[in-house]
Amino acid sequence: MAINKDSICTHSGGGGNGVLSVETLPDVEETLNKELPINQILCGDNRILLSELPANSIDLVITSPPYYQQRYYGGGMGNETTPELYIAELLEVFKECLRVIKPTGSVVFNIGDKYINSNLMLLPYRFAIQAQMQTKASLINEITWVKQNPTPRQYSRRLVSSTEPFFHFVKSKRYYYDIESYRDKADTKAPNPNSNVGQKYYGLIEQSDLTPTQKQKAQVKLEKAIDEVKSGQITNFRMKIKGIHAEAFGGQSGGRKQQMENNGFTIIRMKGNKLAKDVIETPVATIKGNKHPAIYPVKIVEKCIKLLTPVNGVALDPFMGSGSTAIACKKLDRQYIGFDINPDYCEDAIKRVMGFIQSPRA
Repeated sequence: MAINKDSICTHSGGGGNGVLSVETLPDVEETLNKELPINQILCGDNRILLSELPANSIDLVITSPPYYQQRYYGGGMGNETTPELYIAELLEVFKECLRVIKPTGSVVFNIGDKYINSNLMLLPYRFAIQAQMQTKASLINEITWVKQNPTPRQYSRRLVSSTEPFFHFVKSKRYYYDIESYRDKADTKAPNPNSNVGQKYYGLIEQSDLTPTQKQKAQVKLEKAIDEVKSGQITNFRMKIKGIHAEAFGGQSGGRKQQMENNGFTIIRMKGNKLAKDVIETPVATIKGNKHPAIYPVKIVEKCIKLLTPVNGVALDPFMGSGSTAIACKKLDRQYIGFDINPDYCEDAIKRVMGFIQSPRA
């Protein structure tokens, strides 16, 4: 029976797992995804729910598991008696996530850290190392979330924690990657042709220990690079000068190290947009009336989804919590699947998605 997309329903599933369905899909996508609970939030143990998904079926798993002994999430992980047990539980979920992603897929885990007896446990990194050791997953990046509004706690003997890692894992070299979609719009602006680009290098050349001939050649090459920026041939450049800047370690004959040795300088031209960096700055999210104690921002999920999934791809969040992943998918024309063991969180996430469907926000 065909059911209109974005219709809302609630029902119970078998196997002891409550199923709270947010949406269903048109007939064609029901056929394509008949084995996947597309655009649904399922309430139950994610280890059981993950085991019911077919292998190689998901484009992206992105999630933020409960932090270790930080809050009570209403059952589930996070309340283990030791850090080792906590990491072991996370790895059990992680291995299932690897199984269900496509060869072109990715897994992104955001994990918070914990102090015990004034000692930082480094739990995210202990997890990441074990994930590499116990599976064949490759760690592509640690994307750092810089919180613009960290919890305002005053410590006299340590600094306030204001960052968290998002680990990007893959299981093959074929992973989908759209780096242009990851860049902020502000990053695509061309430099101002009338700016002082490159001017600082004139002074550095004069201060250097280069020979007069090398200095003259460096100035000529510098002027050429500046002209290339102003004409739009390149977006920017960097100049490294022997004795001023550190020399590259290693390198091949004919490379930048060799240019530094022969000419006393090298120029690194940048074509295209600014560097896509492994740092995302955004505030901690708050939603009035939402019961979830740790809401991670939609902006981070959006950037990862744009980077790692095609349009209409499927993103799974096995710790759906407040529903940020579902909202990001709705905004970006992706499909989502969400799991959470806490019925209150599932209910809140469904209400949040319903509210977005009825009144989308940019």
